[in-house]
Amino acid sequence: MTDITYRLAQKRNIVTALPGPRSAEVSARRQAAVAGGVSSSAPVYAADADGGVIVDIDGNSLIDLGSGIAVTSVGASHPGVAAAVAQQAARFTHTCFMITPYEGYVELAERLNAMTPGDHEKRTAFFNSGSEAVENAVKVARLATGRQAVVAFDHAYHGRTNMTMALTAKAMPYKTQFGPFAPEIYRMPASYPYRDGLTGEAAAKAAISRIETQIGAASLAAVIIEPIQGEGGFIVPAPGFLATIVDWCKANGVVFIADEVQTGFARTGSWFASDHEGIVPDIITMAKGIAGGMPLAAITGRADLLDAVHPGGLGGTYGGNPVACAAALATLDAMADMDLPARARAIEASVLPKLQALTDTGVIGDVRGRGGMLAIEIVKPGTSDPDPVLTKAIAAEAFKRGVILLTCGSYGNIIRLLPPLVISDELLDEGIAVLSDIVREMAAAR
Repeated sequence: MTDITYRLAQKRNIVTALPGPRSAEVSARRQAAVAGGVSSSAPVYAADADGGVIVDIDGNSLIDLGSGIAVTSVGASHPGVAAAVAQQAARFTHTCFMITPYEGYVELAERLNAMTPGDHEKRTAFFNSGSEAVENAVKVARLATGRQAVVAFDHAYHGRTNMTMALTAKAMPYKTQFGPFAPEIYRMPASYPYRDGLTGEAAAKAAISRIETQIGAASLAAVIIEPIQGEGGFIVPAPGFLATIVDWCKANGVVFIADEVQTGFARTGSWFASDHEGIVPDIITMAKGIAGGMPLAAITGRADLLDAVHPGGLGGTYGGNPVACAAALATLDAMADMDLPARARAIEASVLPKLQALTDTGVIGDVRGRGGMLAIEIVKPGTSDPDPVLTKAIAAEAFKRGVILLTCGSYGNIIRLLPPLVISDELLDEGIAVLSDIVREMAAAR
């Protein structure tokens, strides 16, 4: 990674109790203004952010190990991205690509067609969110194949729209009492090496057997999976699992959709997590890290699939907004200039051994992940039973000490690490040291 000049001091600095008085004041206003169903992990309000720090409205500087859920990989205020946004906004903020198109949309589509896995002819369409990307990928697969059934997997997270809630495996908080959900969605067992003990090929064969028995290949439009499952627990499938599923899909005319909303754009040490597995998806869904924090999502896939859709069948008023496209082009330039895939691999090399060293505490069942997408699975000592209470306590204590951590997992027992890929080594080491201290202290107190 090239040297970075940060705008803000890259240090943890707590000057008030957390939350501070101004954040507490805004929190009180929030209760009367914001829907209660919208929650926040950290009860502080951001005033500024740069590199690996977020500064709140009370002047506290916190280490950011979440990146807004893998969004701000190039930092929350990268100067190239900020300049591209300002320049485009000064020209025009919107025309609607479906009415009066613009070159930025086309240029970004060309970039994604070139950089996503596979050298086949591709097409791209843009949307606003990962959920929209997933929903439209399913639409394309159903129309192109003339089939209706879709397979998703245990521990999956694909979004909060009606279709993507149906694809998502976890009920609370994403699905509870929001049904009925979209039909013709079938769930199959995924590869979870820590908990199932299966080889990738064995796990894939188990899923395929159930697909053939319960659905039948002739009725199946698509299989969708995250190459590394995100909200479900940062689960890296056993080697061979994805490749076996892909081969079966190709042999049976089933569209394979890789949901790379969280894993894409250098996060795992390659441009896409599919690259690690040597697989080429028929369609890939993208969002989060694509545009440096601006709302943008995309699907890129085989030209024959996306061109099968009739004119007007894909789109949306804001899809591929010109300001978001400009931000995405600048983000991709920054990622390439700084070689963020290599930086993600360096983060893995530095952090993974420090997390593995914590297994002697007895409360960590598994350490896993790739690149800048790493996790520890918290369990009750001497067992593999999930311990969501301890997990929540670790994250809460880290916040009190000025480190923002995220949790996840089907069982609520995963601490996930998603630092900005531009975070300094010193700040990253400090954040991991804080986490390590907390884990050891809490484990010793049990």
